[in-house]
Amino acid sequence: MGKRGPKPGFNARRRISEKWSANLAYAIGLIATDGCMASKVTLIDLTSKDREQLENFCKCVDVDFRITEKKGSNGKTYLRIQFKSVLFYRFLLSIGLTPAKSKTLGELKVPDEYFFDFLRGVFDGDGSFYSYWDPRWRSSFMFYISITSASPVFIEWLRRKLSLLLGVGGHVSMDGRRITKQLKYAKRESLIILRRMYKDPNCIHLSRKRLKIERTMRIIGETV
Repeated sequence: MGKRGPKPGFNARRRISEKWSANLAYAIGLIATDGCMASKVTLIDLTSKDREQLENFCKCVDVDFRITEKKGSNGKTYLRIQFKSVLFYRFLLSIGLTPAKSKTLGELKVPDEYFFDFLRGVFDGDGSFYSYWDPRWRSSFMFYISITSASPVFIEWLRRKLSLLLGVGGHVSMDGRRITKQLKYAKRESLIILRRMYKDPNCIHLSRKRLKIERTMRIIGETV
């Protein structure tokens, strides 16, 4: 695969704005899900199977980071961005992100004005959308939006925020291995959330997930 931009680990300080915006909030959502902060150095890592995901991150922070390959513990090849920035690292700490966060991630200090841009980043990182015809009822088409996390505190915070901002309830379930929790919203509530996440038609997003949603919307005659 092609590689571009500065070498991994180049220092991006003073190049990444810490001023809240829709793009920064989306980038924070990606870091909260697909990102990792090293514990002893100010290194930030973002790993994904989607090149578009990493390119979107670069657009959001306005830095043309180099995208490289890495081997996962499962033997699969993934793509990643790595960079050092003392100032941005400290900013991430100040809003609640921490090293080794997968099971300890909690509330983040994201302004309500940009919460749904942040949520779109979280969804593109660790969310899913699926639909199916329910065999129990004739002509019953079901669809859900869900977000998965190994941190129960993070899941409950998202649920509280969505209840406060949109009045949606959702439900939380544990996966079969009891490792992660899923926050799920069905049909009407998922539509409410999706319309806020994609309110700006020009917002940065992961194309394959948006296309999957649009296919379902065409079936039910709705739009987001």
